[in-house]
Amino acid sequence: IASWGFIAPWIKDDVEAKASQSRAINARSESIHEKPTFRDAFKFHRCLIPADGYYEWATELGRFASKQPFFIHRSDKQALAMAGVYENGTAAIITKEATGALAKIHNRMPLFLPKHEWKLWLDSDFNDVSELQALLHMGLSPEDAGLVADPVSTKVNKIANNGLELTKAIELGEQETLI
Repeated sequence: IASWGFIAPWIKDDVEAKASQSRAINARSESIHEKPTFRDAFKFHRCLIPADGYYEWATELGRFASKQPFFIHRSDKQALAMAGVYENGTAAIITKEATGALAKIHNRMPLFLPKHEWKLWLDSDFNDVSELQALLHMGLSPEDAGLVADPVSTKVNKIANNGLELTKAIELGEQETLI
């Protein structure tokens, strides 16, 4: 089991990590092989991070109000498997540029690999950087991953709130405009 938020390998302990605010929850697929924080983990410590779904907040101009939360999950209610890296008991999700319907909500999304590539992704002997990068380019679109994005209550925005009711879809009002 890993803690959420990747701590760079050069950080000595949790106290130093907290002081430097160095916990990274996401690693960009485009640069993961270059960044000192993630480079070795990308080569040797890859994982799949299971989840029922995840929350994303609308940040792009367009149909949705800024900060409108969405619960993103598989339409068949099966678990997601997001590509990730781990090091020293901590983990981060690998993200890529959002595509399809998710691009209307946020500019980034988790990387979902095709199921037939999971074994290779998890193989610690598979560590050729160019081949790993090629594998990242196989990331599924939201539609191919079977994802749906349901708008949910802004109660999600408060850490004190918890429970399945936070994943329940709500109806959105009329589209907001800038004029």
